[in-house]
Amino acid sequence: MHVDIQLPLGRTTAIQRLRAQGFCVLTPSAVETLTGQPIEHFEAMRPYWDDLAADQHLKDGGHYRYRRHGCFIQSLDPPQLEAVPHRMHWQPTTYNALHGGMERWFEPLATGLVLLPAWSALLFDLGALFAKVRAPADGRWYIEAHPFRIDTEGGVGRPTPEGAHRDGVDFVAVVFVGREGVRGGETRIFEADGPDGVRFTLYEPWTALLLDDERVIHESTPILPDDANAPGWRDTLVLTYRAGGFQSPGEAATTI
Repeated sequence: MHVDIQLPLGRTTAIQRLRAQGFCVLTPSAVETLTGQPIEHFEAMRPYWDDLAADQHLKDGGHYRYRRHGCFIQSLDPPQLEAVPHRMHWQPTTYNALHGGMERWFEPLATGLVLLPAWSALLFDLGALFAKVRAPADGRWYIEAHPFRIDTEGGVGRPTPEGAHRDGVDFVAVVFVGREGVRGGETRIFEADGPDGVRFTLYEPWTALLLDDERVIHESTPILPDDANAPGWRDTLVLTYRAGGFQSPGEAATTI
């Protein structure tokens, strides 16, 4: 398929790209324009990635993933973003064959992170953009936020141990925060109902990959250390937007 990967996008162009190809990549300057927040405000988030908690649910026995988790409800009209009480993260095996069907509890987001102006601007303005592509029927997005650090202390770090997948939501934003002392971590995106795909690597902090989860499958390849004797890691913020409610064990595990 012919696709455009990364160009400085305005809101209208990003919506057009999402409609045409199921994904787009916003440069940091485009993220600044979308949110009205300078990159310096996003940089204020970065220290919180040094205080993530180990993921205790990895079925492959790995110790390479650190994360926290928080949930929000976004009302589009009137505009409002509300944090909800800390809750589990759950996916059906339909979407996550490795970790689906498990009630996974992670440490909550740091209060200081959630209070930063760039945080709420990012969550809300991405939700408003996604609503221009496909609006939730009740005017609400159910958002889950996952800051991740994947490290190479054990030799190999796996950003997506479940492989190429969909998340069972409407839209996904993968915000690249940074990387240090690693190689690999290539992003791969495939048509959900076809053979075509693209691959590229995110390097510039505060670049945002936007995905229509109904239309594309995505994964990131493992990372390896540049120097086996030095620490290495890759940091991202994954935001998922779902209409109708958070995924939960009580709902039918059907494919979107």
